[in-house]
Amino acid sequence: QMQLVESGGGQVQAGGSLRLSCVASGGTFSSYAIGWFRQTPGKEREFVAGISWSGGSTYYEDFVKGRFTVSRDNARNAAYLQMDSLKPEDTAVYYCGADFSQGIYTNYKGYDYWGQGTQVTVSS
Repeated sequence: QMQLVESGGGQVQAGGSLRLSCVASGGTFSSYAIGWFRQTPGKEREFVAGISWSGGSTYYEDFVKGRFTVSRDNARNAAYLQMDSLKPEDTAVYYCGADFSQGIYTNYKGYDYWGQGTQVTVSS
């Protein structure tokens, strides 16, 4: 059973940056693709960015392309989401998910493990 813990959220002004971390324990982290998702009240969890188990492939939704960067360090059992040029519409709870898969999938229902989430608030 893998546990994921996110950190790094907070409040920032529009145009600012945050770096989210997702640290895993209790499993073989390098066997899992990692997806970053976000959720606002009353809405479904939406995919933001993902990285393959090796780190060799990444995928971003259009609304974060050029602003967010996903990375991972398998030696540290950690994944990261660097968020730059933040906008008020990026305000959400951000989650990392682990998917025992070769690819990067955007549907949250297929992920095996989740962290507890970290709040990101961007003010205008």
